[in-house]
Amino acid sequence: MNYLDSLHWIHGRTKFGIKPGVKRMKWMLRKLDHPEDKIQGIHVVGTNGKGSTVSYIRDALIANGYEVGTFTSPYIITFNERISLNGKPITNEELVELVQIVKPITERLEVETDLGPATEFEVITLIMFVYFGTIRPVNFVVVEAGLGALNDSTNVFQPIMTVLTSIGLDHTNILGETYMDIAREKAGVIKPSVPLVYSIKPKDALNFIREVVEHHHNKGLELDRDIYVVSEDEEFTYRYDNYELENIKLKMIGNHQHENAALAITTLIEMYQRGLIQLDFNKMIDAIENVTWYGRIEKVNDNPLIFLDGAHNKESIDALVKTLQHYYSDKKIDVLFAAIDGKPIGKMLNSLEDIANRFFVTTFDFPKALPIDTIYESVEHSHIEKVKNYREFIESYQGDLLIITGSLYFISEVRKLLV
Repeated sequence: MNYLDSLHWIHGRTKFGIKPGVKRMKWMLRKLDHPEDKIQGIHVVGTNGKGSTVSYIRDALIANGYEVGTFTSPYIITFNERISLNGKPITNEELVELVQIVKPITERLEVETDLGPATEFEVITLIMFVYFGTIRPVNFVVVEAGLGALNDSTNVFQPIMTVLTSIGLDHTNILGETYMDIAREKAGVIKPSVPLVYSIKPKDALNFIREVVEHHHNKGLELDRDIYVVSEDEEFTYRYDNYELENIKLKMIGNHQHENAALAITTLIEMYQRGLIQLDFNKMIDAIENVTWYGRIEKVNDNPLIFLDGAHNKESIDALVKTLQHYYSDKKIDVLFAAIDGKPIGKMLNSLEDIANRFFVTTFDFPKALPIDTIYESVEHSHIEKVKNYREFIESYQGDLLIITGSLYFISEVRKLLV
C-alpha cells in the first residue's frame, strides 16, 4: 500500500459510522500486545477547549526538553497532523507502515469476533497507540478524546493526568440531551488515583463531577475553587496553591483561552509536584504565551479582515461572540456560517446574531454537512442570506471583518482556499 491507498482505507471506515464503546479497541490492543500500556499519557477530554489545552501542554513540555506526542481531531491542514511528534505530523511513510500493522488486526476483528468492524476513529486511535507505544516511544503523549469520554475509543489507557476542559451540549443525539447526561459520559474518564484538573460551569454537572472525584479518592483541581484566573484585558494572572504567575499574555485571544491555559499550567505544576517532570517556569510560560492553533479565531487576511473559528456548538459560539465583542467592537462584523448535522443550529445562529452586521449561510462538500435551506430554516429572521458558492463569496468579500465559523470541518476546507 502507498500513502493514498492507506488514507483511502482509513477513510473507508466511515461507512461503519460512530459506534460508542471500547470492546473493539480493547480486543485489537490485546492482539497488538497492549501498546497503550507503554505510554505516559495525559488524557484531555471536554466539549470545548481540548485542542488549545493540548497545545499549551505540548509546547510547554517541549520547551522543557521533553519529547511529546499528540493525538488530536479533526485535522485542519493534513490528515497526518492528528498524530504528531513534537508538533510535527508523522510522515507519509510512517502512516503507511502503521496501516500495514493495524489493517490485519481489524480484519481479524471482523472474522474472529461478533463485535463488528472497527470505525475510522477507532483505527486512527489504534494507529496512535501503536506509534507511540511501539514504533516511536516518547516521554509523554497528550491524548485528546474524540466524542464523549466513557465510550470514546481513547478511554482504554491509564493516564498520569486527566484534564476535563468543559461540559457543553454537543453530540446530544449520542451523549444525551442535558448537562447531567454529558457529565455522566465525561466522568467515565475519571480513574482512581489519577489527578483530575477540570473546569465545569453548569452547577448540577459540577456537583456530579465533584462526587465522582471524591468517590475515587482523586486529587481534584477545580477552576474557580483551587485554580484562579484574573483576566485584565489581554493579560491574566494565574493563582494556584502557593503559585502566582502574573502578566501572562497569550497569542490566542479570549478569556476562554486564559482558562484553557490555566488548566494546562495546573496540569504541568501537578506533574512537577509529583516528580514526573523537571519544570522551568519561565520556559513554560514563554511557550504557552506563544501557542497558536489553526482555526481558533485565526486571522487569515488583513485587508479585509477575515478570521476563521471552528466554533461548532452553542458554548463555543458564545465564547467566540464574547471575544469578538471585546476585541472588535469598532468593526462591522459579517458572519459566514456552515455546519454539520447534529448541532443546535437555531441556538448557534441566534447567538451569532448579537454580532452580525450581515449574516450569510452556506454549505460545503462533506458527508454530514447541512444543506443551506436546512440552516436557513433554523432561524426566523429574514435578513440572513444564502451563499451557494462560498469560494466566490470569500474571494469577492468587501467589508470590515468577516468571521467564518460553524464547523471545524468547514474551517478546514476554507483554510485550504485562503492559506
